[in-house]
Amino acid sequence: MRGRVVLLDERNDRRIAALIADGRLDDLLIDPPANDATPRPGAIYAIKVERTIPNLGAAFANLNGVSGYLKDAKGLKPGDAALAQVTAHAEPGKAPPLTRRLTLKSRYALLTPDAPGINVARSVRDSDEKARLRAIAEDALEEAVLPPDARIGVVLRSAAAEVEPDAVMDDILELAVAFSGLDASRQGLVRPAADAWSEAWREWNDPEPDQVLRSDDDPGLFDHYGVWDQVERLKSPRADLKGGAWMSVEPTRAMVTVDVNTGEDFGKGAALKANLAAAAELPRQLRLRGLGGIVTVDFAPASKRERPQIEAALRRALAADPVQTDIAGWTPLGQLQLQRKRERRPLTELLEGL
Repeated sequence: MRGRVVLLDERNDRRIAALIADGRLDDLLIDPPANDATPRPGAIYAIKVERTIPNLGAAFANLNGVSGYLKDAKGLKPGDAALAQVTAHAEPGKAPPLTRRLTLKSRYALLTPDAPGINVARSVRDSDEKARLRAIAEDALEEAVLPPDARIGVVLRSAAAEVEPDAVMDDILELAVAFSGLDASRQGLVRPAADAWSEAWREWNDPEPDQVLRSDDDPGLFDHYGVWDQVERLKSPRADLKGGAWMSVEPTRAMVTVDVNTGEDFGKGAALKANLAAAAELPRQLRLRGLGGIVTVDFAPASKRERPQIEAALRRALAADPVQTDIAGWTPLGQLQLQRKRERRPLTELLEGL
């Protein structure tokens, strides 16, 4: 089964979106329960500063009853109100990280308050197309109704390439309206994070899906594409790899540990084959499982001269992954460590109540 198919479902008033690539589950988005007040990345709050940490230029702030950690609090004092955006899910026992550098995102553009200028995604290489997109953004900013002191920037996303001007302009104008409606005096959530269906429409467009199907037209859609069977396998630490190898992906409080095994292949080169397969598969496994933070990978025994091949395979896989992940390097004991942004909640948490 070739191609990209987006599946949309709704269970217990919670939206779910699944991306199927060539017959295999490639991404999964699940809304938390409606009564779950956990701050989500991308959400914008009107906060009130509780206490400052002057030597760090940071502060703790009230997010409608939840304490958040504001990294860029210079100039603020206790009691001040401000707009702040959640940048990642909090580590267990810690406050969610916040920033005052807001970014409003849609399918074709990003709006960047207090960061003026018009930029085009680096993946758009054609100079004429870049100039066309910049002109559309300039026209949109001239037409937009914005606060008089607003300093607004626009980033045209790769999905905007070759798209009709009206569609791109409308996208920017909608973001401008959303920005104009933000009010720091309201206290609490002023712009929620996108729900699963909205995020799927916004993000799963490179390349465009071949089909978008909804379960209200076909109630057995997720079963037909094997989504729930694949989700069931994700509940186990074990992830099977090509050639009979496998890896164990296990989150702990401190980090995510990954152990690569060759399986029953004891032939020459078995370890390298298993390691390359694990490197290619790891971003998908972390994405589907909703795991982030420090990731430590204990590959099958590999010589130092094989490490560049393993890293290259991992970098290729990460290039297609939407979650920011940095390769920190090899430890003295031979494990590879990554730092992955906590953009998602663990799948095991989101499956509760479905």
